[in-house]
Amino acid sequence: MPTETQPLRKLGFLTIGLFDGDDPRPGHESTLRVLELGEQLGFDSAWVRHRHLQYGISSPVAVLAAATQRTSRIELGTAVIPLGWENPLRLAEDLATVDVLSGGRLNPGVSVSPPMHYDDVRAALYPDTGDREDFGYDRVSRLLSLVRGETASTFSGVEGIESFSDRVQPHSPGLAGRLWYGGASTRSAVWTGEAGMNYLTSSVVRAEEGSTDFEKIQLSHVQAFRAHHPDGARARVSQGLVVIPTDSATAEQRAKYEDYAAKRLPRTKTPQGPGGLLFSRDYVGTSAEIAEQLYRHAAFREIDEVAFALPFTFEHEDYVQILTDLAERLGPELGWKPGS
Repeated sequence: MPTETQPLRKLGFLTIGLFDGDDPRPGHESTLRVLELGEQLGFDSAWVRHRHLQYGISSPVAVLAAATQRTSRIELGTAVIPLGWENPLRLAEDLATVDVLSGGRLNPGVSVSPPMHYDDVRAALYPDTGDREDFGYDRVSRLLSLVRGETASTFSGVEGIESFSDRVQPHSPGLAGRLWYGGASTRSAVWTGEAGMNYLTSSVVRAEEGSTDFEKIQLSHVQAFRAHHPDGARARVSQGLVVIPTDSATAEQRAKYEDYAAKRLPRTKTPQGPGGLLFSRDYVGTSAEIAEQLYRHAAFREIDEVAFALPFTFEHEDYVQILTDLAERLGPELGWKPGS
């Protein structure tokens, strides 16, 4: 567990990959450059968010396929792919293909729920089966079984000059052990543990049993996950708070970062929306200040790997400064050592 004497084991970051709808290529190129920079700085992992019908990465698997050819060491993840938009069989093929291309570096994170604005998009997404689609955990179980190499077809063998497999191809051994579930509730934490998956916890949780203490709620999720996982205390959890070190920031950047966090602070006070979502505050300050705050964070003390989230709307040079300070200042403050 991260303490002043027990170091952080894995340091990662998460980016949304924004782009201009009228000129999307520069934004995607910026994302790839950020992922390359992460490897150069020694980060253990880089993760991309997933956004449908927005101006963020709509196809993270395709973006990460490109990233596999521009990196050689850093692990590449998705946080998270909403499975309500996916066919598990086709997704299993895509994930395995990218994992093979990466040399076994892919960390797919997924989640389930009905697609956002489902009534508005259903006619385009599921025109014939919209009322019958299952958006529960069974969809994750299907993906997990297919990635593991379980039977996908009742037919295999040679037909004419073509050979057919009864399981997803390519098969990538080890990929199933790198599947993550992004959860925000006790129910999802328990299910993820029972499924034997890894657990992604972010800066959003569900306010449960009347509590509005983010740290305690997140800690309870981590504990519930591990209590139901075959690996117990060794089961992998990654935490994704928004962390913005300012050590090398200009005065203008510091002012922008502080204003960003201040505008988002009110949403941390009470549960938001019909789902009762509770948001963590953003951590802005010097690496020494942030490290001190994290060491007091109840849930942070229970994990040894993180994927700190980059803010949504900053400029490329801001991300360069933040990532550099994360790797060169905050990481060492937490006892982390860069990969090579």
